[in-house]
Order: sequence, then C-alpha cells, then structure tokens
Amino acid sequence: MAKAFRNTRKGIAGYLEPGERDLVRKLFGDIITMLEPDEVANEDPLAAMVGLDEKAETPSDPALFRLLPNAVNNDDDEALEFRRLTERSLRETKVGALRAASLALDSSRLLLDYEQGQIFSRALNDVRLVLAQRLEIESTEDADRIHEVLEPSQAEDVEQYLALVYNFTTWLQESLMQALVDQLDQRGQQPPEPPGDQ
Repeated sequence: MAKAFRNTRKGIAGYLEPGERDLVRKLFGDIITMLEPDEVANEDPLAAMVGLDEKAETPSDPALFRLLPNAVNNDDDEALEFRRLTERSLRETKVGALRAASLALDSSRLLLDYEQGQIFSRALNDVRLVLAQRLEIESTEDADRIHEVLEPSQAEDVEQYLALVYNFTTWLQESLMQALVDQLDQRGQQPPEPPGDQ
C-alpha cells in the first residue's frame, strides 16, 4: 500500500507498491502521448530550434486545452499568435518533467531531492488536470461527488474508476507538496506556490 511522501534527513521519501508505480508510470506516459506533437515533414529547422510552431492551433480536446490553455483572454488572434510562439517549449517542458518523474518510479521506495520533488509534483498536477477534465470537475459540488469514491469496490463504471485514480493522485500530490513545504520550513525559506488546478 502506498505511503505518503514525507520530509526526511535523506530527502523527500515515499513508497508505492509495484502496481501503483505501474499505474502512475502509465498515467505519465498517457500525458506524454497527448503532449507530443505530430512530426511535421519539411519543418524549418531554425523555427524548431527557437521554439516556433507556425502550425500550432487551439486544442480541440478539452483535456489537452487544460494542459495548454490560452495565455491571452478575449482575443483569439493574440492568443493564437502567443501559442505559436510558446506552445512548443511548453510542451517540451511538460514532457521533460513527466519523463523525469517516470524515472523516479524505478524503485518502490521513492527518494527525491527538492528539485525532483517539484518536478514530480508538476507531473502529478498535469495528470490531475486531465482527469479533472475527463470527470467534468467544474465546481466544489463536482469535486465532492468525486471524492466520495474511495474504495475499489465502489468503482462500477469508468467514471468511478477514474474518480479513484483522481483521488489517489490528489492524495499523492498533497503529501508531496506538504513534504516540500516542510523541507523549506527547515531551511527557513518561503513555501512554493501550489500548481494551479481544480
């Protein structure tokens, strides 16, 4: 059974059973697949090098849009232009964090330094954003409904199974954020801002 992350003298420690590690690794892999853009034939290498993506479009998948939201409100043209200038690097940053977090899952006992903990938390947050969109969590009432599903025996359909996974990743991320805050408290530094999500 998974053990919550906690701050120790050696770093931020947690524990996941092999099946739990496989689940989290698969979730990270699914998000990587969503974020990796299709290969573009005859792409301008200079544009790729500086991070431009002239073909970037607003995602039609609401879950992908949660990961890659518009940076400009109330101006579709400006939002699209900004997306073409920044989306490639944002995708690459997210994919890099997800891959690094996957590497941390190579053993049941997780031991993270502060930077690794931040990366793992960002990866979990991206998973939760996608699950929240799939579960249509848009209000406190929606979240309360999802949090009622706590036991595997309660999962009778896909939505309830996703609710279990969402609750598990939420618990995991909350314990990780608390361990990060505890580590900063020991150093006398300001705690990090939590990732924005539902």
